[in-house]
Amino acid sequence: MTLISRFAAVFALALALLTAQGASANPVYPPGVRVGLVPSDGLSPAKSFSGFQSADEGVKVIVGELPLAAFTAVEAAQKAGPQPNTPKIEPLQTTAGRAFITSESGKSADASVRLYSLIVAGGTFSGYVAVQVTEAASKAFPEATIRKFLSTASLRKTVPTEEQLALLPFKMTDLAGFKSVRTVVIGSAILLSDDADERETENGGPYVLVSVIPSAPGAPDERDRFARQAVAVAPGLNNGRITSSEPVRIDGGAGFETRVDATMGKDERPVQLVQWLRFGSGATLRILAIAKKDDWATAFTRFRAVRDGIQSR
Repeated sequence: MTLISRFAAVFALALALLTAQGASANPVYPPGVRVGLVPSDGLSPAKSFSGFQSADEGVKVIVGELPLAAFTAVEAAQKAGPQPNTPKIEPLQTTAGRAFITSESGKSADASVRLYSLIVAGGTFSGYVAVQVTEAASKAFPEATIRKFLSTASLRKTVPTEEQLALLPFKMTDLAGFKSVRTVVIGSAILLSDDADERETENGGPYVLVSVIPSAPGAPDERDRFARQAVAVAPGLNNGRITSSEPVRIDGGAGFETRVDATMGKDERPVQLVQWLRFGSGATLRILAIAKKDDWATAFTRFRAVRDGIQSR
């Protein structure tokens, strides 16, 4: 082998190793979540929950999101110092930036486990990771390994729209021009709005919240009560007054439409709301849409387009 060919072979091997290392160092984001980590050896994406686990399930890692206030509260608690009967809160530098970690011993199904939690600020939300390590798995996953794993926490600004929609138990074929799509509950609730700012729901919209209620009225004469109870817990409304509530046909099936006049925010801005329910076997599809009263006519056309574009999988 000539010197040149030998150099070329060594260079190719080095490049392959670097490529492999770079690939393994990429964070993996569970579907629908803006928080990702570089899995330690022996961990792979979980199939039954959002996170990772070992083959023998001795290690389980749950990944999720919390309101931004959660990070603020933990940060304040860390500054206040250790408190009785609470785990110590320690700062941890991660790929995403400053975070806080706790570790403690616990029990799961009468077995001893080691519990770790991480919280990191995501700008408009808090990233959250919870790790459970059984005693049997602790040799392969000691605390140093878990801390190194948690330090790889990364954040992405958004979850691709297609990824979010694919997780839902229904198809959405018309987003009516809404610019922002945000998962509220993975696999069951999604929010459409015109502003990426997650506080828009406090400002009167327009926005559409599509979700699944895991129950349904037992008989047709119970649907009005069911609809009124559902709309009563609509978030952020003040002075709500139901103006109509009546059965309708939606996509050929039984449904219910409820309309509400209300106000929102500290300045009590007038808003209008429509709630559509599509009843199924043991579950109800709920479309909740809100817009400022002055914008209602235009917004309502878009709301109907979203409603009529929802299909069963």
